[in-house]
Amino acid sequence: MLNGDGLRVVLWVAGCNHCCPECQNPVTWDPNGGLPFGEAERKEIFAELDKDYVSGITFSGGDPLHPANITEVTAFAKEIRKRYPGKTIWLYTGFLWEEICKEEIVRYLDVCVDGEFEVDKKELSLKWKGSSNQRVIDVPKTLHEGKVVLHK
Repeated sequence: MLNGDGLRVVLWVAGCNHCCPECQNPVTWDPNGGLPFGEAERKEIFAELDKDYVSGITFSGGDPLHPANITEVTAFAKEIRKRYPGKTIWLYTGFLWEEICKEEIVRYLDVCVDGEFEVDKKELSLKWKGSSNQRVIDVPKTLHEGKVVLHK
């Protein structure tokens, strides 16, 4: 419930080049770390997304947009969007929206939390993000309006 609106499935991926000081998940930085993701894991996620009370999926990590992850995460997000059009897809990345807005994956996202975690801007009261420089972006509205629209 801390990784987006409602009760969510969260897929934590391995691989991050941002290496933010005081990151909450430094164990996920190594792109060769983590556990293999195969058909059994996909089926487990689909079984959870089949539940009416699950709002959607959040991709986090590490960084889902790390070069070792972006192709597979994009394909998986596309499949989830097709299979579960009523579920929301959130993505956390250390990249800025302006760096990723042309990537295919954004077409499948509802919300993107962008920007590196900055410990000097850490605020525990912030909703869905760790530091005040990060943005919680409403992706469909941002794509439609051509400017960053924050999720409320």
